[in-house]
Amino acid sequence: MGKSIAIVNQKGGVGKTTSCVNLAAALTALGARVLVCDFDPQGNATSGFGLDKSRSPSVYDVILGDAPMSKAVVGTKWGDVVPANKALSGATVELIALERREFRLKDAIEEVKGSYDVIFIDCPPSLELLTLDGLCAADTLLVPVQCEYYALEGLSDLLYTVRLAKQRLNPGLEIEGVLLTMYDGRTNLSLQVAEQVKRHFPGKVYASVIPRNVRLSEAPSHGVPVSVYDPLSRGAEAYEALAREFLKKNPLTIKR
Repeated sequence: MGKSIAIVNQKGGVGKTTSCVNLAAALTALGARVLVCDFDPQGNATSGFGLDKSRSPSVYDVILGDAPMSKAVVGTKWGDVVPANKALSGATVELIALERREFRLKDAIEEVKGSYDVIFIDCPPSLELLTLDGLCAADTLLVPVQCEYYALEGLSDLLYTVRLAKQRLNPGLEIEGVLLTMYDGRTNLSLQVAEQVKRHFPGKVYASVIPRNVRLSEAPSHGVPVSVYDPLSRGAEAYEALAREFLKKNPLTIKR
């Protein structure tokens, strides 16, 4: 049975989708069966895998009950994807009237969970109903944190939401890990932020860090992970290292 991991941070621009796409691709290259569920109305993970955001059915159709998850899965060389598009932005209003509104994604994932080792849920950069659905569908959370001055600002709101979700809806929810992104070891700021994050999340911060790297920014415009766009780049090497670290922490998750 696969492990569902929500990649979540309500701040935009922290490397959430970049980490989702590239960690999924790196794990796939190492032999894992990976599914990415794009749960962000921007659909950036969808385009990051080179998929057309207008294709149907999408995750929007899945959570509204118009299509089973298995029909929405699209295979790529770098992992399977359930695509998203702008239609998902209206789902918050439509979900309010539905039964088990917080569990629509969880119920949908159950259908395919046995076919994968890891299921990544790329949550929207906000704390609203879609994000809550992602938290309820997840076994654990992966939190990207940008190495900048305001990195920890807003994390208290995220952790409060996580605590509420755990108390009321998903008692087994835990933090998988915290990932430092846009790291520059030459600056005191990155080092200081890294130390702060480690104090806030003892034992949960990945040793692998994601550096500032222009190739990571360029790869999505080509519709491929950075490991394909420039396999020798620092960004590609960082996500491969992260994938290997992930496998060490999850030796029973991956069936190879």
